[in-house]
Amino acid sequence: MTQSVELLMDDATEASVLGEWARLAEAGLPTEQRVEPSPTHRPHVTLWAGPTVPAEVDDALPALVADLDLPLLLGSLLVFGPRRGQVVLVRQVVAGAALLALQAAVAAACGTEPDSHFAPGRWSPHVTLARRVRLEQLGDVVAALDGVPDLDARVRTCRRWDGDAKVAWDLG
Repeated sequence: MTQSVELLMDDATEASVLGEWARLAEAGLPTEQRVEPSPTHRPHVTLWAGPTVPAEVDDALPALVADLDLPLLLGSLLVFGPRRGQVVLVRQVVAGAALLALQAAVAAACGTEPDSHFAPGRWSPHVTLARRVRLEQLGDVVAALDGVPDLDARVRTCRRWDGDAKVAWDLG
């Protein structure tokens, strides 16, 4: 299962993204919104993901994200894929120097392989809005989100997600 290091956005930005998830659900389209809400299922930006995190890395991560206060810009809708006739719809996160430096430090600490999606220069920061969007639904998904503005966000929280135990905890 997946282990990850994720950035959480300020309350106003999170509420906006949750609203976008809800717009998709109300239109009967794929969405990240869950029928049964979970405190761990939240909009986030994944800095790194992989199968395992050694204990010494978990011990070192809080120092990398201490005193975190990072501006983010959530921009345009983007599509990842297609793969097997489906795409993933995301909001682009504009990658500033501070965000890129933080991600590179986390990826290095986690032992990222050079060909990984999380290797420096290969990472595409984003916030996921919907997975498993069929190609024929893409126009409807984009129309349902017509007019979503760019969002100026603030990140002050970084968390670890343990997909095996289905638990998350703040790192700093």
